[in-house]
Amino acid sequence: MTAFADHDDHSNEPATEPEPRYLFRPGGSFILDVDPDPVAVWGAGSEVLAARGEALMIAGPQGVGKTTLGQQYALGRCGFDEYVKLLGYPILPGSKRTLYLAMDRPQQAARSMRRMVGEAWRHELDDRLAVWPGPPPHDLGKYPWLLRDLCEQAGADTVIVDSLKDAFIGLTDDEAAAGWNRARQTAIADGVEVLELQHLRKNPNGIKSAGPTMDDVYGSTWLTSGCGSVVLLTGAPGDPIVGLHHLKQPADPVGPLKVIHDADAGRSEVWHATDLATVALATPGGITALDAARVLFDTDKPDLSQKEKARRRLLKLPGIRIVDPGDKAMNRPTRWGA
Repeated sequence: MTAFADHDDHSNEPATEPEPRYLFRPGGSFILDVDPDPVAVWGAGSEVLAARGEALMIAGPQGVGKTTLGQQYALGRCGFDEYVKLLGYPILPGSKRTLYLAMDRPQQAARSMRRMVGEAWRHELDDRLAVWPGPPPHDLGKYPWLLRDLCEQAGADTVIVDSLKDAFIGLTDDEAAAGWNRARQTAIADGVEVLELQHLRKNPNGIKSAGPTMDDVYGSTWLTSGCGSVVLLTGAPGDPIVGLHHLKQPADPVGPLKVIHDADAGRSEVWHATDLATVALATPGGITALDAARVLFDTDKPDLSQKEKARRRLLKLPGIRIVDPGDKAMNRPTRWGA
């Protein structure tokens, strides 16, 4: 009898496979079982502003309509019929709720969105839209899992981040921005569509004459690098018509476009022609000759001749009258409106 006689001999039994710690996808499945073209969450055909599984960033200076566009996109993802299109491009409704992180001036955000809906929408808004007003519970860059968890608890498959400066501290810091990128990618991996609103760098000379570039977006390069699509708005605060430039695209670029914001209804449309009457009607308090010249001649600094031509055009517009005669002594310009 050997010293090991009481030991069971398992030498002929198959070895037990260890439980896998990580889940991998086979290469063929990862490469070949995907749509050859990006699936448009916002877009049509090859013109895609937001692609499924890729974050969209809308950047721009203050007061040019970033929040207005973001809120219309949110209502489109909620599935409201009135918002199935934005700027002429369809929005694919989500299958769950939309989470709106109203971190930047939540009271203003609420007033802005109130223009777009009505009391009759209350119950549907409760069902389809969840809102987090004010700062997040923790820095979303330091806790990259938190954005996904917020979406999960809200039952949301779409999140609107308004705005990025309130989501985490350290927009220009590469490590902090990489933390935010991990947060956005973690949410996306869980099936959440991400839209972020972001500001531009301070530039005393404005956008370069060659046009806007990715360098105009404020913060670390990791903010835009992790996005599938980047849209940049140009203009001055309160401009009824702003420029839209598609700087980074999942497929073919959209635009550049001129976008007109209806301040009363909170709706945005592509502006196809120099229709000063439409601009005057859409601007609270009317427009000045300087405003009209900027629109007519597509320049931030119209000369005196251009300003006078615009004034004469305003005088001839049917349905438009002087709503404020102005006061030269007080340096208050004349304004034209409905």
